[in-house]
Amino acid sequence: MIEVVTIGIAVLDEIFAIPGSITPGEKHRAGAIRTVVGGNATNAALAIARLGGQARLIARLGDDATGDTIRHRIDALGIDTSLSKVVPGCASSRSAIVIEGNGDRTIFNYIDPALPDIPDWLPADLPAGTRAVLGDTRWEAGTRHVFTLARARGIPAVFDGDRMPEDRGLIDLATHVAFSAQGLAEMTGSPDLAEGLRQLARVHRSFLAVTDGANGVFALMDGDIRHFPAFAVPAVDTLGAGDVWHGAFALALAEGRDEAKAILLANATAALKCTRPGGSAGTPDRREVEAFLALHGHDLERVTSRSRSRYPLPRRGRFHPR
Repeated sequence: MIEVVTIGIAVLDEIFAIPGSITPGEKHRAGAIRTVVGGNATNAALAIARLGGQARLIARLGDDATGDTIRHRIDALGIDTSLSKVVPGCASSRSAIVIEGNGDRTIFNYIDPALPDIPDWLPADLPAGTRAVLGDTRWEAGTRHVFTLARARGIPAVFDGDRMPEDRGLIDLATHVAFSAQGLAEMTGSPDLAEGLRQLARVHRSFLAVTDGANGVFALMDGDIRHFPAFAVPAVDTLGAGDVWHGAFALALAEGRDEAKAILLANATAALKCTRPGGSAGTPDRREVEAFLALHGHDLERVTSRSRSRYPLPRRGRFHPR
């Protein structure tokens, strides 16, 4: 199996589904409740595993019952957590999440500020079989460490820019950056996604894209903005869709596919996830995604592992401009 390392946050999500919409200041009765593991890097790792890859998650956990539950559940999903760290005296991350009747989600997340930021306990090299890495904004120092190792090895480093990073240097250290619409607007100050991508491309050399939910994905390719429409599906639960998208995208790059095919796989995986309740528990497997793509007239296997990215990967610690 193709191995992808993800680094960032691991969370225990308490999901409350309500039939209508949230009204501030009022009490609401949930129609369903579910507890799952979540977090950007964790959900991405689950997508990688479900799609047939070997996922390895690096995260920080507290030495508490919540941390024990998180690790047990992640291990049960077939995700390697051997590089994750349990930190004495710290609390594990938790979220309370409300899923409204239209599938939209509102997240209240806690991260213990005492969790150590400096990743001095991480190994000085990636596992031998690593073909790509993915990092989120929840632990930027850890993401920088892993991206630096990926850069030296010459493999894809995918940055999940769902929020504006404090360390903007991560954008150049990554080979591929996919923002959320919110994250891109925070970075550029512009609500115009196309203009935001062009603005960043003037100063950054990595592959740049933005995910915009039901509006699809916009990517800057060969100097032009290319639109990849989202698959039209009945949305039941959008929780984790962006994280799942990033995991599928990273795995596709690790498999040797070009960016267009990677986005296609990611769009299909995220679309199917949105049709199912339970956050990350609704992540589809490879067979389901390929059947969904075939139903819509797409065949990923027309692209072989010899496909090449238009965006050269870093070699020997240097990034070659496109």
